[in-house]
Amino acid sequence: MSAYAGGDTVAFEILYRRHRGTVYRFALRGLHNRADADEVFQETWSRLIAARERYRPEAKFTTWLLQIAHNLIVDRFRRQRPAVSEEEADAVFRRLDAPEAERPDRVLSEFEQRRKLQLALEEMPEEQRLAFLLRIEGGLGLAEIGELTGAGRETVKSRLRYALARIRARFQS
Repeated sequence: MSAYAGGDTVAFEILYRRHRGTVYRFALRGLHNRADADEVFQETWSRLIAARERYRPEAKFTTWLLQIAHNLIVDRFRRQRPAVSEEEADAVFRRLDAPEAERPDRVLSEFEQRRKLQLALEEMPEEQRLAFLLRIEGGLGLAEIGELTGAGRETVKSRLRYALARIRARFQS
């Protein structure tokens, strides 16, 4: 990022290639909607470009980049909190009401596993979901997550522990 801040456009291409997947997955899992994730993804990179001259390497670059995306996601939630569609809710209730013998989730496909993870993430409080996504998608450590979210190390550990418990519970159902 320092090279890009100095005017090296090739450095931007390298940054983009290295981090585009992480930023997009973070936005998608945080927003649950491709159109919104696409907008946050684009806006994150636009803000990086606009801030290149002000960039100071005080934290890990990934932490700084995901902070931009996180702030944009929070702004979207403040404007309009997304709701689960009626079809999704009905599908979940039908599956939960199905007799044990009729439940197709006895043999889970990869799609069903991803769906269960998505539902578990949607059910989590925002703080737990953010900590989990920063750890898994961003590869950040406890201290970096704490710095990004303004929480202490033990609080971050607790949020991650609760998030994992919710995910385990979703997969056992």
